[in-house]
Amino acid sequence: IRRPPRSTLDRSSAASDVYKRQLLMKPCILLIEDDQDMRDLVAGHLEHTGFDVQKAEDGIKGQALALQYAPDLILLDLMLPKVDGLTLCQRLRRDERTSAIPILMITALGGIKDKVTGFNSGADDYITKPFDLEELQVRIKALLRRTNRAPLGSNNQQEILDYGPLTLVPERFEAIWFESPVRLTHLEFELLHCLMQRHGQTVAPSLILKEVWGYEPDDDIETIRVHVRHLRTKLEPDPRKPRFIKTVYGAGYCLELPTGDKISEIQPSITQARETNSFKNNTDERVIA
Repeated sequence: IRRPPRSTLDRSSAASDVYKRQLLMKPCILLIEDDQDMRDLVAGHLEHTGFDVQKAEDGIKGQALALQYAPDLILLDLMLPKVDGLTLCQRLRRDERTSAIPILMITALGGIKDKVTGFNSGADDYITKPFDLEELQVRIKALLRRTNRAPLGSNNQQEILDYGPLTLVPERFEAIWFESPVRLTHLEFELLHCLMQRHGQTVAPSLILKEVWGYEPDDDIETIRVHVRHLRTKLEPDPRKPRFIKTVYGAGYCLELPTGDKISEIQPSITQARETNSFKNNTDERVIA
C-alpha cells in the first residue's frame, strides 16, 4: 500500500479540522505567545468559554498554523522569538490566504507610539498586558461580530451604501471610489460605513468606538486616528489636506462627499493621485526585490 505524501496528509488533516470546527460551530482562535504560563492561562480560559484554540510559541510556527487552520481570529504577541509579532502581522496581511483574518495584538508595550505601530502593521485591535480575561473575551467577540456578521443592508432598508462617487460593497469589505475598487480592512470598512450613515454630520469619537469597535475603551482616541489616517491614504488626493474625511477638532469626524458637477471637477485629482500611488508602490516593490 502506497502511503500518500506527508503534505497531502497535512492538508487533509487541516481540512478535517476545519470541517469539524464548522460542525461544532466553535470559533477557532490561534494564540501566538512565547510565555508558556500566559499561553496556557489564556488558552484555558478561551477553551472554557467555548473556543477552539491552537497555540504557537514563536512566529514561524504561528505563521504555519495560520495557513494550516485558517483561524477565525489571531491573538498575536509582539515580542516573539524567530519572527517578531510586527513582522508576522505584516506577512499575514500580505498573504491573500490570511489577509482577512482579524488580528488582536497582545503586548506589554502600551504607549501611543506602540499602538500606532501595531495598527500600522495591520492589527485590528490592541490589548496591553496585564489585562483582564473578561476584557479580552469582550474584544474577541466584538472582532468576530464585525467580521462574520450578515451583510449590512439585510435588516435595514434605510441604510446608505451608495452616495456620490462612493459605493460600499459589504460582501467583499470593499469600496468603489470614483468607479475604481478600493480594498479595505474590516475596521476601515466599518469606520467608513459608520461615517457614511451620518454623512455631513460630525460623529463623536465615543459613538465611533462603540459602533465600530463594539466596546468603549477609555480615552482610546488614537485608535480612531490611526484608522482615519489609513482611510485618507486610500480615498484622499492629498491625505495631509483631507477634503472628504474631515476632522472637527474637539468634536469628531465628518464625511463630506461630492455630488453632481463637483464629482467631475474632482475626478482629475483623484486619477492623478491614483497614478502617483501606483508608481510609488511599483517602485517600492522593485527596491524590496
